Amino acid sequence: MTSTWLITGAGGMLGKDLLARLAADGEQSVGLTRGDLDITDPEAVHGAVAQHRPDVVVNCAAWTAVDDAETKETEALRINGDGPRNLAAACARTGAKLLQVSTDYVFAGDGTSPYPEDAPTAPKSAYGRTKLAGERAVRTVLPDAGYVVRTAWLYGAGGGNFVRTMIKLEGIKDTLDVVDDQRGQPTWTVDLADRLVRLGHCALAGAAPAGIYHGTSGGETTWYGLTREIFRLLGADPDRVRPTSSDAYVRPAPRPAYSVLGHDRWPAIGVDPIRDWREALHEAFPIVLAAERP
Repeated sequence: MTSTWLITGAGGMLGKDLLARLAADGEQSVGLTRGDLDITDPEAVHGAVAQHRPDVVVNCAAWTAVDDAETKETEALRINGDGPRNLAAACARTGAKLLQVSTDYVFAGDGTSPYPEDAPTAPKSAYGRTKLAGERAVRTVLPDAGYVVRTAWLYGAGGGNFVRTMIKLEGIKDTLDVVDDQRGQPTWTVDLADRLVRLGHCALAGAAPAGIYHGTSGGETTWYGLTREIFRLLGADPDRVRPTSSDAYVRPAPRPAYSVLGHDRWPAIGVDPIRDWREALHEAFPIVLAAERP
């Protein structure tokens, strides 16, 4: 039996892959871009959900300008905090499930082992604080139908991202200095879209408890390690990539030094966690490369 899905932020990298996955599965889906729906407008949100009557809403809309949020936290909070609250309230009226995409930035980033889903949150940036506000709003308004899926280090063919940037720089730089003291899990948006769809189906079947799930690839690496793998896939010499520290790239918002997330909740609902980051990158690479170098 098919279900109806409503995707906000449908013009973004993840939103595009999510709509493609749903179409491939034969699901009914409606994608709303930022121009179609302002999630900070409660009346507009209620109207959209009432009109389309989705079984599942996936919120891919977000303020993602991490550094700008340091000086524009109020504006970021409206999108990342108030927006999810508006969607949750609309879903509460219609009985829809809500999947809220969140981030590793809700953690302090000073861990040494993968953060479990119930690890204490302690964001160090304005962006992290606003995303945590969105998580809390969803879980408060929809305690039994709200799902938070934290992800990190996303890349894909449908938008700007680190992998596409490194592909571009390999062609114009003799050497690249890349940060080697931040650890995380590069995650292909196609893989995350797959898990969001599976989670939505499990939620509709009553097989997945509401709450927090971590949607990142398995394994871990640094930005330096990721770039070396990109160079290998390009047939370039990975030794052209040189390690450096975060001190070489001072940014307004602090970056988590450790963004590795644990995935214990997926097996509990009968879904495998996302595969190792390197395996995913090798499959994704031709697609991402074609988008960068058509």
